[in-house]
Amino acid sequence: MSSVHDLVVSPRGLRFAGRHFARTIGRGGITGDKREGDGATPRGVHDLVGLLYRPDRMVRPTDWAVPITPGDLWSDDPAHEDYNLMVRAPYPHSHEALRRADPMYDLVLITNWNWPRAERGAGSAIFVHAWRRPGCPTAGCIGLDPSDLRWIVRRIRIGSKLVVL
Repeated sequence: MSSVHDLVVSPRGLRFAGRHFARTIGRGGITGDKREGDGATPRGVHDLVGLLYRPDRMVRPTDWAVPITPGDLWSDDPAHEDYNLMVRAPYPHSHEALRRADPMYDLVLITNWNWPRAERGAGSAIFVHAWRRPGCPTAGCIGLDPSDLRWIVRRIRIGSKLVVL
């Protein structure tokens, strides 16, 4: 059961606060058996546990947003103890840079998918972030138009969830 304050992903888009938004999902579609590297978006109810933003590109969007600084990375190495955690450069294991040249991670909602105690190989971070362009799939995250993402972030409440049907 979802509430009006949850982000609900369905085949038609994303519903939040009584509005519908275009969205993209993982190139592997939606799955009930998420694995690292499959490109799929995991089905289920996921808590929203964090918000990251680029302070050099925008003002702090909410009082609970955490700035992305140079050297911030996300470990996606299932063999390492930091798997599916935010880490700092230098980091010699497989990772994704959070501070990107493109605007995709200027504003990032973090879900609790396989976090904070990750099961190795069950897939790393599922974020809600800006899409590359309409219809372009993600690596498993939810992509939104940047202006829609900013609108949503300003209205999320404590306890809001990402519900992937």
